[in-house]
Amino acid sequence: MKRLKFAPIVLALLAVAGCVAPTGPVEVTRFHVADVAPLGKGTISVEPAPGSDGASLEWQTYSIAVMRQLVLAGYTEAAPGQGKQVAQLRLERATFKPSSGTSPVSVGMGGTTGTYGSGVGLGIGINLTPSPGEQVETRLGVTIRDRATDSVLWEGRASFTVRKSSPLADTALGAPKMAEALFKGFPGQSGETILVK
Repeated sequence: MKRLKFAPIVLALLAVAGCVAPTGPVEVTRFHVADVAPLGKGTISVEPAPGSDGASLEWQTYSIAVMRQLVLAGYTEAAPGQGKQVAQLRLERATFKPSSGTSPVSVGMGGTTGTYGSGVGLGIGINLTPSPGEQVETRLGVTIRDRATDSVLWEGRASFTVRKSSPLADTALGAPKMAEALFKGFPGQSGETILVK
């Protein structure tokens, strides 16, 4: 009788747990100038890095996520082409299928001799492990420059690989996670590579 009383609570917790997307580690590397005083202050805009397609839906989604983190870091949002600093954003996404690295079939042969005769055996092994599914790798890079001098003040790179079937392979879920990881503890330790879970 008492077990039934807790059943709705357990079911509710399981439902909530099912809605939370698992997060894998995001590899982050950051570099910045020795004098970090200008960072996290003043106005900034997010603009496409040279060679980036700022009109793509994916780029726009990451741009919104990056601007949110810049505002949380202390900046004030400015329109493109405006602001004392500019955050140039570049985005690369690729889908690939990793190889398993092993042959699906292996053949072994053995023989023995002894007092009571000899024998030869042949064995065939079949690897039934399913091949790894398609993966999506996302690389996000942001370079913060002083607009007047064009000098680089801060640069960060983040990379993240998940299965194509993972909810985080979707841009709408992956963008906030990657941007948050990239700006965690902004400006960060220069030259250090960290894994953010």
